[in-house]
Amino acid sequence: MNVLLGIPAVVPVWMLYYLAVTWVHSAPEENDGFGVVLILLGPLVAACGFLWWAANVPCARRTQLHSAQYWALSLLGMLLPSAALFTNSSVGSR
Repeated sequence: MNVLLGIPAVVPVWMLYYLAVTWVHSAPEENDGFGVVLILLGPLVAACGFLWWAANVPCARRTQLHSAQYWALSLLGMLLPSAALFTNSSVGSR
């Protein structure tokens, strides 16, 4: 289930990655600021996080794993499609 939820989550994960990279290495001519990005990114990340949480709460109650183990594994499962996309795109750019 979490891997399937990770497929549409590729977009907000990539946007967070892009925001982090450009925040550190911003170009001098890029002086618009990050307000617009945060206004657009905030609701998207919040919606994705809420849907992921809402889908996992019933499963977390029924599992025999400890709570921290379940949530860590579900987060890892959700990030697998993004990791595969990042790995595949970095290999092609060499």
